Amino acid sequence: MTGHPAAAVRESPLTDGTWSAMRVFGYATVAVLVAVGLAAWLLQWEWLSPGYVNSRGQAPNYLWQFWLGLGRTLTLLVVSVVVGYALAIPIALVQVTGPWPLAWLAKGFCTFIRGTPLLVQLWLLYYGLGSLFPQIPWIRFSPAWPYLRDGFNYALLAFILSFAGYEGEIMRGGFLGVPRGELEAGRAIGMSSWTLLRRIWLPRAVLLVLPTLSGEVVSQLKSTPLAATVTVFDIYGIGREVQQDLFITYEPLLLIAAIYGTLTAIIAVGFRMIENLVPKKRG
Repeated sequence: MTGHPAAAVRESPLTDGTWSAMRVFGYATVAVLVAVGLAAWLLQWEWLSPGYVNSRGQAPNYLWQFWLGLGRTLTLLVVSVVVGYALAIPIALVQVTGPWPLAWLAKGFCTFIRGTPLLVQLWLLYYGLGSLFPQIPWIRFSPAWPYLRDGFNYALLAFILSFAGYEGEIMRGGFLGVPRGELEAGRAIGMSSWTLLRRIWLPRAVLLVLPTLSGEVVSQLKSTPLAATVTVFDIYGIGREVQQDLFITYEPLLLIAAIYGTLTAIIAVGFRMIENLVPKKRG
């Protein structure tokens, strides 16, 4: 005699959240494919051919340039998220535990980062700090000069500091959200402060802010086009170059939108799957 159908559903190794994430990814994939199909039918895309020659007799291979731009965009995103989050943890922790001079310094940093546009921060670094280095001879003729004049490094630094500032404030709320009883239980069994942080406080705080982290990473991805304002040829920068070279508008923008939309869907589904792996309390 077969069991109730609901029992078979409950015994499925895939949770409802996993099915939901798979459906979202499937819908997004279908939407992207439909949009790409319509765009390919209505617009002109011959400039993406590797053998395309423009009106000046040049063969720039825009498709390869877009691949290189994608690599720069992903580098900016991944490095800024990883390093920025690593900086956010001590920034958040010092706001909770002190000492008060460092707590006020960290609070001021987060307030400045969250209260000013990322574009202003980027330009302060590139056009402000970056313009001072050429006036200092020992810096201009040092081995560090090729790195100090590269806009990519200023963009990466600005994105790291921005992510650290935002996540520092979010992680502060995560640390404060960990139940005090769990920390007291750890101290009661003789855990040192470092062990308590590593085994209980930090993991619990990360789990509390994990849903928020997905949105922050997507926001960081959508901030990367600002790097094009400091001579970085990321995806958006390459698209602008195509517009200026070929005097076309819609095709590069649609390609850029499709790339960012696909990356956003991958990030969202990836974080959803990570959240589904976290054990949930059952009441």
